[in-house]
Amino acid sequence: MVDAIAERMGTCAHTVRRWITRFNASGSAGLDDAARSGRPTTYSPEEVAEVVALSRTDPQTLDLPLASWTLDRLAAYLNDGKGIASKRSRMSERLVAEGLRWRTQETWFGERVDPEFAEKRGASQRSTRRRRKAAS
Repeated sequence: MVDAIAERMGTCAHTVRRWITRFNASGSAGLDDAARSGRPTTYSPEEVAEVVALSRTDPQTLDLPLASWTLDRLAAYLNDGKGIASKRSRMSERLVAEGLRWRTQETWFGERVDPEFAEKRGASQRSTRRRRKAAS
């Protein structure tokens, strides 16, 4: 019977026997997760839910001048706007566990720093083709 349960549950017979022993000793309370050693969780489930929900929210709906979130922007908003002290690395781990991916942060925003950038760059190939096509 243990082997059939193990096969159905996709686990080994040893694990099934351990859970049966816990159930026989403590009833259904024995099926609850036991306390684990190590540091307790840093963020409550509510805070984690808030981080995940916020990461899926368009920053512009919050009247923020951002096109998208980056981890640094999200951490800053959580610290300042929501009072949730969050570390970027822990937040990243949690969001990756939720299946979310992040873009790399842009190196520049809006206008280029060099006002003569367009002149120095020269004409793009697309605009050159358009001018040639218009001339024909």
